[in-house]
Amino acid sequence: METSKIIYELRTKNGLSQDDLAEKVFVTRQAVSRWENGETVPNTETLKLLSKLFDVSINTLLGSPRKLICQCCGMPLEDELISREKDGSFNDSYCKWCYADGKYTYSDINELIEVCVKHMSNGEYSEDEVRAYLKKTLPELDYWKHKE
Repeated sequence: METSKIIYELRTKNGLSQDDLAEKVFVTRQAVSRWENGETVPNTETLKLLSKLFDVSINTLLGSPRKLICQCCGMPLEDELISREKDGSFNDSYCKWCYADGKYTYSDINELIEVCVKHMSNGEYSEDEVRAYLKKTLPELDYWKHKE
């Protein structure tokens, strides 16, 4: 979905007029109108304000142009799973289980693998298959690359 439609839907879903939204993010009503007509896109600082106001990630506001995965465990990220900083802003590099309130949960890759094995092994994949997959893929993620 395009940014223009996303902003319009979030604004109307939250019962805000263009004037109301403009006031909350410190722009003119005309700026909001231009966003919703697809003429312009909010700047970075305004995207941060919109993200906080609507409790969605900037990635969502921009129409999810990139598929996000947690850079610690590899889980696909959607807004409700994205971690947060101490100030409540999104940190779209990690899931809420690997990073929360400015702190990383895991410092040992083997500990994370064992936690993930419990949740990922099922009738389709054995614990050994999941463990082998994680040992191969996790070291390729940014968090573990920087740990080495």
